[in-house]
Amino acid sequence: MLSAVAVINQALERGLCPDAWAFLTRPEVGIVHLESDNQQRYMNALVELKEEHAAQGVKFLTWNDIQHCVESVNAAVEDDHDRVLAVSLVNEAVEEGHAGTTLRALLLPVMKLAGVDEELVDLYQYVLQRDKVDKARVTGDSLAMLWWEEIQDGIFNANKDDEDAYNFAVCVAAINTALEEESAISTLRLLQTPAVGILGIVPQCAEVYQLQLAEAKEAKAPDGDDGGEWVRHCFRRGTGYYFNLRNLKGTWKEPEICCINVGQLSREEIQAVVLRETATYNREQLWLAHESLVVWLQARCRGWLARRDFGKHLAILQVHRPAAVRIQACWKGFVQRRRYQERMDFFSSNVETIILLQSWVRMYKERKKYLQKQKFYRDHVGAIIKIQTFFRANRARGDYRTLIKATDAPVSVLRKFVHLLEQSEGDLQEELEVLRLRQEVMSAIRSNQQLEQDLNTMDIKIGLLVKNRITLEDVVSHSMKLNKKNKEQVMDMMTQDKHKGLKSLNKEKRQTLEAYQHLFYLLQTNPNYLAKLIFQMPQNRFTKFMDSVIFSVYNYGSNLREEYLLLKLFKTALEEEIKCKVDHLQEIVTGNPTVIKMVLSFNRGPRGQNSLRDLLAPFIQDVINDKTLHININPVEVYKAWVNHMECQTGEASHLPYDVAPEQALCHVEVRRKVESSIHSLCTAADRLMRSITSAVHKIPYGIRFMAKVLKNSLQEKFPDANEEELLKIVGNLLYYRYMNPAIVAPDGFDVVDVLAGGQLQAEQRRNLGSVAKVLQFAAAGKLFDGESSHMASMNDYLLSAHQKFREFFREACEVSDPEEMFNIDEYSDLVTVTKPVVHTTVEEIINTHMLLLEHEDTIAVDHNDPLHELLHDLGDVPSLSMLVGDTMEASDATREAQLAKTEISLALKSKFDVPKADDGMHTLLLRTKQHIVDVIRAQSGETLLDILKTPAKSEQAIAYEHMMRRRLGRTDENCSSSLEQKKNSVMKNLQILEASTMISAANNYQELVNEIAKDLRNQRRHRQRRRVELLKLQQTLDALTRKATFFGEQADYYNQYIHTCLDNLDRGRKISRHTVHTGNTRHNRKAKQMTLHYTAARLHEKGVLLEIENLQQNQFRNVQFDITPAEEIGSFDVKAKFMGVNMEKVQLNFQDLLQLQYEGVAIMKMFDKIKVNVNLLIFLINNKFYGK
Repeated sequence: MLSAVAVINQALERGLCPDAWAFLTRPEVGIVHLESDNQQRYMNALVELKEEHAAQGVKFLTWNDIQHCVESVNAAVEDDHDRVLAVSLVNEAVEEGHAGTTLRALLLPVMKLAGVDEELVDLYQYVLQRDKVDKARVTGDSLAMLWWEEIQDGIFNANKDDEDAYNFAVCVAAINTALEEESAISTLRLLQTPAVGILGIVPQCAEVYQLQLAEAKEAKAPDGDDGGEWVRHCFRRGTGYYFNLRNLKGTWKEPEICCINVGQLSREEIQAVVLRETATYNREQLWLAHESLVVWLQARCRGWLARRDFGKHLAILQVHRPAAVRIQACWKGFVQRRRYQERMDFFSSNVETIILLQSWVRMYKERKKYLQKQKFYRDHVGAIIKIQTFFRANRARGDYRTLIKATDAPVSVLRKFVHLLEQSEGDLQEELEVLRLRQEVMSAIRSNQQLEQDLNTMDIKIGLLVKNRITLEDVVSHSMKLNKKNKEQVMDMMTQDKHKGLKSLNKEKRQTLEAYQHLFYLLQTNPNYLAKLIFQMPQNRFTKFMDSVIFSVYNYGSNLREEYLLLKLFKTALEEEIKCKVDHLQEIVTGNPTVIKMVLSFNRGPRGQNSLRDLLAPFIQDVINDKTLHININPVEVYKAWVNHMECQTGEASHLPYDVAPEQALCHVEVRRKVESSIHSLCTAADRLMRSITSAVHKIPYGIRFMAKVLKNSLQEKFPDANEEELLKIVGNLLYYRYMNPAIVAPDGFDVVDVLAGGQLQAEQRRNLGSVAKVLQFAAAGKLFDGESSHMASMNDYLLSAHQKFREFFREACEVSDPEEMFNIDEYSDLVTVTKPVVHTTVEEIINTHMLLLEHEDTIAVDHNDPLHELLHDLGDVPSLSMLVGDTMEASDATREAQLAKTEISLALKSKFDVPKADDGMHTLLLRTKQHIVDVIRAQSGETLLDILKTPAKSEQAIAYEHMMRRRLGRTDENCSSSLEQKKNSVMKNLQILEASTMISAANNYQELVNEIAKDLRNQRRHRQRRRVELLKLQQTLDALTRKATFFGEQADYYNQYIHTCLDNLDRGRKISRHTVHTGNTRHNRKAKQMTLHYTAARLHEKGVLLEIENLQQNQFRNVQFDITPAEEIGSFDVKAKFMGVNMEKVQLNFQDLLQLQYEGVAIMKMFDKIKVNVNLLIFLINNKFYGK
């Protein structure tokens, strides 16, 4: 096979194609799929392939090259066959005359036709059908078919015809538009467009063309534009092109709804006008060219005629000289006027020439000015440089504005400012100091938490000791009566604290108490739970829910911390309500938002009430005390009061009707006078109150001002198209209408003014206050009096001016600092306070809160890893009232149950979860990636970040990057040894990791990171300020944590001293007493100091202390003896075991450990790994024998 391949290569080199074919077809060569019909194509392809290989330095074709060439030729032949079939299908479709069939045939993949546009299918059908007919006529063959090249040419020609037709139609439409705009220059420029093909255009006739074409257009459509959208243009091939004047689109097929615009001039009409006016202009120019000869001939003729006439009239003139002089004077005047007119006509007919001369003169003057200005610039180079500097600065400011205001900052603009992110030595030191302080704060927090846990454990031990002493006093009185029948009674005495509710000293109750403390702490510090729970409550339960759960959890905002957390809840809930439930801006005003009701309810408490009193009480008190103030703006009521007064004065019935309309009432002068007087008084009073309100913005409670700010910002974010006027009206609805207006209308109901017991405001006083409140309500909302209140239209000017003042007042009210700054609270505040936050609530409120959380758990905590699920799992089902109170009661005792439900409980709140880490891996990776991107952008430019990362860096860019890195190495310890390409590869890897975590997206070229860098640039100064503030706060936090650790240490020392004192007191009672030592059935006395208890296992089993001994029968218990001896350490006892007098083992018991086991509910414990004892009875035995007195 190899020799045959070599022979084939030789034959191809010599050009012996038959020999090469002969060897190629041999079976031993192994070339498959050979077709004899394709012999010549095989040879041509192999010769070309051989030449290509020779050009590349390859001498021989391999067997694979030959086989691949054969396959390529076969594929090409097969494509040609398929194309021939497709060409025949196209010819058949063209012959049938169906455009859709023709289009489908043209779009066949095997046709490989370029430029096929489905919208031009009708034109393709027409062009191909015409080409087929032309070919049949030229060849004389009626069955002649179009070839593939002719079809492709037909498509190209059709596309060209469509493009030419579109350009032609656009130009004709533009000419008609220019005629309507009366712009001769635009018309001339459009007439000269090659696409329209207007012939014989002379630029000097532009004005004439404009005038004549406009007249022709008006003559064609004397009634103006008939509103038609379409214009039909005819072309030389007989086709019609329809062009839409509105959307500037054309089609070769007549539209279904085609209204032809008859007011448009066609190309033929435009051409006719142009040719006519050009011919006229040419004739004028011809006469002007031979003007001197014509004038000379005319002068000769006129001279001869004049001389002949002169001879005839000379005699007459001599006779009539005076008349002749007069006639000559008239004639000279006529001639002079004619010459002037001819001069003016000459100027008019040569306007373009005059303009040309004037343009040359002006050009000369301008050139002279330019040279002077150039010389001036050379003489003032310094000033020019300053101006250019100002221009560049202005452009830089424009780039900075783009950086500040653009939603997506361009990389080209960002690159100009990224050098500002280069940190100085001071910045690095401050960053290191912040990191160090954060680490120390975290360490101090964890240390304090451990100390606090130790203190809690010691607190429990102290409680157990105190409890044991109290229990012991009850047990001692029964110790002498102890027998087998009352062992259970003794155990009940030892464990009587099990059913005393949450505050009992029992592990199970303690865990329940801590679980509720953890739960309420989480509800306080994470407002999302209660914010979502708010919207799950039906309206009929909301008021009770707000009082028993919301305000109860936050202690009704009784201190700064609770008020801060309550405001955070209001903020979260209001943002959630606006985001999910407000579809229109006015729904806040027309509806009754849930969160707004809560905010108003909270701010109408004691603090908000005092603010309202300070703000409104002086004015309201003056209105109440002013007996001369009578404001009644209702014309009908004024009219009735006037009629009643007249009848009382005269004693006669009035002839005036009693029931009238407001318009009829105002017809009386006295009524109008009183109404106008009331309006004047009302305006004065309202203005006084408005000034009092707008000048005392600082008296409004911070909470409602902050919620007004949150309301404005949330609405602006939800409705970005809303203007500030609308937003401030909604803010005014909250601040004035909902908060202040009710207190003005009913001051006694809101305790704004003091009212004597049994007293109330008079109707006149309420009407005065109501009228003032209504006027200010209109002013705050920007409403005017009209319709039924048109008689008060004189106050509209005052309402407009008052509305502007209210707007400034509402805007100023929204300008408050954040709660963190206002209350000086941060993430470490709860960790540095010595006293824990306490919630004072009732058992019923705890049960209700627990029940609601379980009922809506999946709604308010969607994430399965949410800490709320863990806390609710710790609590389990909702406990009964008796379990929390620790009191047993009959099921039917409703009165007792209601009393117990009101039992108050104080929960010292604390967090179950550890302090979160200061940072996580993704955030660090994001910061590092941003720093690397800044380095890359500074060294390399590009349109987008992805383009920069994918484009290889140039040598000068790499050198600039290395120089920047070396400069940085001089002042930091950062490892900058990587090259620019390596850093770009690192950035790409980081971007993939960040994209996998859904922090960024490659769909927008990682624009999120670019925006983050731009944000860092904008906030760099604020970041430095925040960093300094954070340094100060961290130092203050660290100092507070140190003081707290000192306090915990002192408290731990005190607890240890107290425990030792308690044990000493117990032990001191043992030392001063004398006890009986039991050894079987014998007794003798010895000092308590040396006292040792000797008990056999049988005796302890009889007392119930010992339950069993593994692998030992009860009849052997008498052979086992236990010696219990106080150890040197207070509260510890050594227990020795003997079997038949032989010492076996020894263990040490700690009394506090026994109490801890009892606290944890452990009833049985093991000793010596094989003996089971009763913990409660063992404690009782030790108390009885060692601490009994």
